[in-house]
Amino acid sequence: MNEFTTHSPEETEKYAGELAKSLKRGTVLLLFGGLGAGKTAFTRGFARGLGITEPVSSPTFTIVQEYVIPAGGMLYHMDLYRIDDPDAALAFGIDEFLEDPNAYCVIEWPERGEGLYPPGKTIRIDVIRDEKEPETRTFRIQA
Repeated sequence: MNEFTTHSPEETEKYAGELAKSLKRGTVLLLFGGLGAGKTAFTRGFARGLGITEPVSSPTFTIVQEYVIPAGGMLYHMDLYRIDDPDAALAFGIDEFLEDPNAYCVIEWPERGEGLYPPGKTIRIDVIRDEKEPETRTFRIQA
């Protein structure tokens, strides 16, 4: 397990951008954490690390945001908060996104799609908010 702590959204974005540069296409990132934990800030930084410059926002209502990576491939940012269970995730076609070998998938609220994620390509990231320091986040990474 790897762990890092950031003290601002900017630090979170910077670290996530560096992480993006170190991962292979086909990687699926599962971001676990409550509302306001910093999952979207992490994803924004991850997108920047891939060279994506357009605005990155939470796909809570659209479920999936698709971003073209300038060097080729896609970033799929998913928010499963409004999904009830894995069957509902399959109904919107999550399996097609997860199976794209030229894409990265970043998934918020991944517990709603439990059992669907490809073994060997999935990384779990727990985002823990510090109750005493509102801008501080700890990210625990398990491959």
